[in-house]
Amino acid sequence: MANGRGGRREPNFDVPEGRAADPAELDLRLSGADRAGGGVAKRETGTRTRNEAPRRASKPKRKARRPLLGRLIYAGLVLSLWGVIAVAGLVAYHASQLPPIDQLAVPKRPPNIAILASDGSLLANRGETGGRVVSIKELPPHLPRAFVAIEDRRFYSHLGIDPVGITRAMTQNLTRRGLAQGGSTLTQQLAKNLFLTPERSASRKIQEAILALWLEQKYSKDEILELYLNRVYFGAGAYGVEAAAQRYFGKPAKAVTLAEAAMLGGLVQAPSRLAPNRNLPAAQARAAMVLAAMEDLGFAKPADVKLALATPARPAGARGGGSANYVADLVMDVLDDFLPKFETDIVVSTTVDTGLQAAAEKALVDELNLKGGRYNVAQGAVVSMRPDGAIRALIGGRDYAQSQFNRATTARRQPGSAFKPFVYLAAVERGLTPDSVREDSPVNIKGWSPENYSRDYRGAVTLREALALSLNTVAVRLGQEVGPKAVVQTAQRLGISSPLQANGSIALGTSEVTPLELVGAYAAFANGGTGVIPYVIAGVKSAEGKVLYKRSEGGLGRVIDANAVSMMNAMMHETFVSGTAKKAEVPGWDLAGKTGTSQDFRDAWFLGYSATLVTGVWLGNDDGESTKKVSGGNLPGEVWKAYMTTALKGQSPTALPGAGRWRNRGSDGPVATASTPGGLLGALLGEPEPPRPRVATTQRGRAPSADDRNFLEKLFGLGE
Repeated sequence: MANGRGGRREPNFDVPEGRAADPAELDLRLSGADRAGGGVAKRETGTRTRNEAPRRASKPKRKARRPLLGRLIYAGLVLSLWGVIAVAGLVAYHASQLPPIDQLAVPKRPPNIAILASDGSLLANRGETGGRVVSIKELPPHLPRAFVAIEDRRFYSHLGIDPVGITRAMTQNLTRRGLAQGGSTLTQQLAKNLFLTPERSASRKIQEAILALWLEQKYSKDEILELYLNRVYFGAGAYGVEAAAQRYFGKPAKAVTLAEAAMLGGLVQAPSRLAPNRNLPAAQARAAMVLAAMEDLGFAKPADVKLALATPARPAGARGGGSANYVADLVMDVLDDFLPKFETDIVVSTTVDTGLQAAAEKALVDELNLKGGRYNVAQGAVVSMRPDGAIRALIGGRDYAQSQFNRATTARRQPGSAFKPFVYLAAVERGLTPDSVREDSPVNIKGWSPENYSRDYRGAVTLREALALSLNTVAVRLGQEVGPKAVVQTAQRLGISSPLQANGSIALGTSEVTPLELVGAYAAFANGGTGVIPYVIAGVKSAEGKVLYKRSEGGLGRVIDANAVSMMNAMMHETFVSGTAKKAEVPGWDLAGKTGTSQDFRDAWFLGYSATLVTGVWLGNDDGESTKKVSGGNLPGEVWKAYMTTALKGQSPTALPGAGRWRNRGSDGPVATASTPGGLLGALLGEPEPPRPRVATTQRGRAPSADDRNFLEKLFGLGE
């Protein structure tokens, strides 16, 4: 049937009838004829029938295997290729995290403020960097060479990264113990300082290398080295070699020696650990390594290296004990008033005299070191200015390193009797004179009964005598006569800006003031009646010399009548002749001033002046603890005299404005002077007592007593 339909032929598996097909007997393999193109006859064997057994295929020939070395080379090449691709991918990725190359720029260095003394010498640097930018041409050759020798000896031959240096560092880290070695070039270090964070990661190192290559393409080697030297950190807030040289050696970078250059070059590896002012032996050992490297590279002559090793660098002590920093702090406090904005380095010229600054600091520190413990006084301040308000010396504390609080400008303390000149000025402006008489006797104001320092009374006295001896009762009576408001207004007119309480005790200096403003107010007496605004900045220039600010003449105008100035100077001169300031007299000089002691001996003051210099001294404790009877006439007077003796040396003595008109003009005879002692002092020394309205008395009688001897101590400057 199958053969009858369309000629279709059914497959015949040649299985005998009556027997089932055995799968094992079936040959289902395709013959060559069964495949596409199976009709093509084979060249050698021809066709074979379907039932013909297939010929066994011959074994293929085994290919020759490559040598092991060849296979390793091949694998290495493949791995290297993939490594290059991976590195390229990493570089591309991390490069994409950076700003586009055409937008990259070296960030501006924060501006430095160089603060100079009146003679042009550097007092201090301020700003984030601690020093000005210097050109590599300004520096001695051994300074940049020290950094190249120890940090990157192939600096002038590599392209920003140094494979040799990296390999050497890796080898040392694997084979040696101790401090890990770095393979970063100077260019890489600069890239990190300019653009990157301090984190240590593979990502940052890749970016560092990319930026180093960019820097090498954009700048010359000397430009890169100059950027590096001005940006690298040396510790102690010093960025750049100029800041470091000033910080550690007290000199500009252009003046450092070979030994100092080696120490600076070695310092950048670990600024905190190797700072010479903290760990001098470690700093000197590292400097010796730098010198050896410089000699090995031919950067320094063997003889010079030998000398540098024999005399290693040592840090310089802070000039003036660091007190110039108090001046610098004041400059920074007021600079915005004159130059609100600046983006480049500036130079600020001040009125401060370095010699006077050092003399003022020495006088204060020596006194506190000698007597501070005995008298329980820990701190002090000194302000000295010309009569026009130009600050010549300013000491804000005993030790700037220990305390940066500026007591000269910021601490408000009770002036005590140093405030009395404002009371007397208000009185003479209302018609009284140095020879006007007032009663020194007990006084009571609504239950308040102030006493004199010595707790005795002298009866009727002239204003000249009352001010010289700092009699509290007379000052209080005068304050009541003119009115507390008039006293406050007078003080404010002369430049006191601190809040003042218009009450009865204002006459005894119970309202707090700063040393700076009190000295500034006294300047009006020294200059003949013109109010001043104390100032320290004389001018400001850019680093290139362009004038940005120059102080013009200024002040508060006339604040005291000429006749009133004459009377005040005559009365305050008497304090140096026969009063509480006698111990501070400088022979040959016409001086005037006033002492002051606050309640419970918390504050002690001495304010005094010549016609050329006004100086104030304050001593006390920051926490207000009482001293052991430190009064204006003893320790502060000693500081004042020590300083003024130095400050006035070599100058020609000049008379105080108008003082001669009212000096020694008592209605009943001359006032006692240094050459003709009178009163109690004259009696004890066997000198005749000059005529006066009334003889000094005490409540206990006229004969010298223990209280009289106490008064004598005060008269010589041991009291108020």
